[in-house]
Amino acid sequence: MRPLSKAAATAFALLLLVAAWQAVVQIGHYDRSLLPSPLHVAQGIVELARSGVLFEDLQVSLLRFAAGYFSASVCAILLGLTLGRIRPLWTLADPIVQVLRPVSPIAWSPFIVLWFGIGNAPAIVIIFLAAFFPVLLSTVKAVRSVDATYLKVAQNFELPPLRLLTRIVFPSAFPQIAHGLHLAIGTSWIFLVSGEMVGSQSGLGFLIVDSRNVLRLDLVMAGIVLIGVFGLLLDRTVGLLERWVGRQWGMEK
Repeated sequence: MRPLSKAAATAFALLLLVAAWQAVVQIGHYDRSLLPSPLHVAQGIVELARSGVLFEDLQVSLLRFAAGYFSASVCAILLGLTLGRIRPLWTLADPIVQVLRPVSPIAWSPFIVLWFGIGNAPAIVIIFLAAFFPVLLSTVKAVRSVDATYLKVAQNFELPPLRLLTRIVFPSAFPQIAHGLHLAIGTSWIFLVSGEMVGSQSGLGFLIVDSRNVLRLDLVMAGIVLIGVFGLLLDRTVGLLERWVGRQWGMEK
């Protein structure tokens, strides 16, 4: 699908969602204090923008997300490449990963707040935990799925281990690694908001909690809308990055 067609389809889908939201408000005769309409939420977003709160909280959330997500991705990919190539080491690490992976990052929040205090660090750590395991598991699986023919050819040419990883293993494994990166985008963005609700005094998550405390449900819904829209934008950005890397390595035209 062409980029313009995809953008048009995305815009149309969002319009359908807004129309369904407005229909629910109209059919249910909901009061503004129970379910704000799209117009009231748009007015709330304008109010936040004029006061400067919107840009401040959005900037804080995006910086926290970038710090946690990219650090987790780099660490998980490097570790996954190593564990995927050294099977006995993965056999030892696998049970540990499977024990830690199902634990929600929010379950660690009491310890994270005690260890790192209040501010940016708890949210960044929670994002790191949310993004790390999907990327790690997809990387290990991708490395172990590399075509054995490629490895035999590399062995015949006596490629050193580092060049084998960078020239053969990583390019071959990248499409599956990209799937893990996509999964990590969603989970880490979700837990960013959760982390800001319990361990921060700024950001989109804190905006929702603060607006709830003063009974401004239009601003609560505004925060929810912004979280959804920027989650979509982040997902599309990672998709563009994947395609760019694929073109650099000749995997995509």
